[in-house]
Amino acid sequence: MAKMIATEKAPKALGPYCQARVAGGLIFTSGQLGIDPAAGTLQEGTAAQAKQAMINLGEVLAAAGAGYDDIVKTVIFLDDVEDFGAVNEVYASFFEEAVPARSCVEVAALPASALVEIECIAACSRKD
Repeated sequence: MAKMIATEKAPKALGPYCQARVAGGLIFTSGQLGIDPAAGTLQEGTAAQAKQAMINLGEVLAAAGAGYDDIVKTVIFLDDVEDFGAVNEVYASFFEEAVPARSCVEVAALPASALVEIECIAACSRKD
């Protein structure tokens, strides 16, 4: 049975979806933008948005009883692939040794005029 995950420490969904679902021992997150959940505003610049998106992703994972080390796969959506290096630098700072599998794609546009969006699949050992 799939369980919905929600936390006030990450931005609320911008549409009819949840922050994450847990099913079959895995956490499937929705894409996280670089929105500061306290202010409700998008951070300025690609690197700042990537950092905030990763922080938001971490909060969603924490609400599901997991962390960055539990991530097995991420997908990064960029509004400009030229920002790949800047996002990579920020992204790498969130992982110690075990880095997840990853895809990164350029898209025509992202919600809220964001520059980057990050989603993941993570292992979950939580039983409730």
